Amino acid sequence: MSYNYLNSYRVMWVMVFFDIPTETKKQRKAATKFRNTLLEDGFTMFQYSIYLRHCMSRENAEVHIKRIKTNLPEFGHIGIIRITDKQFGNMELFYSKKKESKPRVSQQLELF
Repeated sequence: MSYNYLNSYRVMWVMVFFDIPTETKKQRKAATKFRNTLLEDGFTMFQYSIYLRHCMSRENAEVHIKRIKTNLPEFGHIGIIRITDKQFGNMELFYSKKKESKPRVSQQLELF
């Protein structure tokens, strides 16, 4: 039996959503640092406090989730969810009442 390495159930999306306080200068700095850490790790902003990253496998997703956990800010609420590419493809997006196309997947090369 051949296994399709890049099937829509193996490829994962990691979604990080957060609410970090920004009332003080220290809090704003921590929130900015957390967002920049996500961007440096290949995440893209989906909505203001929601960031997404495309991962080629569950194992690759776990590497990025572990990285997020080591960079959590001192205060705030952070959620992390993994969904399959199949589940992500079923998402419906709307801009007001107008249906919107799915976000573009950035091209990533995986080296072995």
